Amino acid sequence: MVSNSDSLPEEWAILASWLPANLDALAREHGFTRRARGLQDPSLWLRLILMHVGGGLSLKQTVARASELGLAQVSSVALFKRLLVAEPWLQSLTSHLLSRQRQSLGIWAPNWSGGVRVVDATEVLEPGATGSTWRIHYSLRLPEMLCDHYELTDSSKGEKLGRFAFKPKDLVLADRGYSHRAGVAHVLNSGASVVVRWNHALFPMMGADGQPFEVLTEVRKLKVLEMAEWPVTFEHGGHRHEMHLCVCRKGHLATDRAMRKSLRKAQKNGTKPDKSSLELTEYILVLTSVPATLLSTRSVLETYRNRWQVELVFKRLKSLLGLGHVPKSNDASARAWMQAKILTSLLIERVLLESELFSPWGDSRGE
Repeated sequence: MVSNSDSLPEEWAILASWLPANLDALAREHGFTRRARGLQDPSLWLRLILMHVGGGLSLKQTVARASELGLAQVSSVALFKRLLVAEPWLQSLTSHLLSRQRQSLGIWAPNWSGGVRVVDATEVLEPGATGSTWRIHYSLRLPEMLCDHYELTDSSKGEKLGRFAFKPKDLVLADRGYSHRAGVAHVLNSGASVVVRWNHALFPMMGADGQPFEVLTEVRKLKVLEMAEWPVTFEHGGHRHEMHLCVCRKGHLATDRAMRKSLRKAQKNGTKPDKSSLELTEYILVLTSVPATLLSTRSVLETYRNRWQVELVFKRLKSLLGLGHVPKSNDASARAWMQAKILTSLLIERVLLESELFSPWGDSRGE
């Protein structure tokens, strides 16, 4: 027999206190509980789903553990059927947690007066050669390292800044996959500011004179590790936006690594590498709308380095939570499984956030 201390998740009373008070009503509203027979307690079903998804147990292991702990007597088939219809309900719980975490977020202001957000996306795969590919679009708030937005789509939905809602004084960090005029204009029209790795091929810029900006002509003047900044503009939707291009010439080792990576990517895609693109691998090119009076060239480039934090979050999700490989055989169960993973990660983030406030002897809600 397994002791009650082995229950997953462990301090359920604490975790449940962070979920909506109308858990039952939401379960009915989103079609999770419909029938009058069988186990009808949404809270208990949620606990079983988190044991299965968050605890890494198979369906059979989950129902066996639930029986040993005296939680419920259900079959693995029943649990799987519940998982098939769980996605909308789990999504509503995730939205609740996100809204509460937004209220708890502080402000990072070493050199910035508003919130700093890193946006990115990552792919997750179902098993097998014909398994579906899904994409999670994610926004990470710094320095709290908390998710404040996510969206789950199929792999055909690309990375776009337009997927996110921004507020005035937000500072948005994004990699070159988001280097598009429409997306950057969306950020700026929201009153937010942006720091984005520049993709010169997809995002042509104009110089201060209104002529196409000849980037290679300018950056070739830089010495190794030297930084520089140029005012540039772009037009979208009939409006001209003013930006700054911040550049640093890489060292020789970093240049060699970037060049090899670019050549491998071209070989993999069966394309011939563009000569200008290869030469630009010698430089770090970052666009920003932040005036130089607020962030210097060095500060912009150092701020962009914080974008790596979202990569660490994805690595943690895929390694600790097993998000990188979806062990389900159909779309409905796969989406629900991933939704439960996101919910689990948000509960973990909430635990980390709340741990700073817990008394040394614990939390009374778990008694």
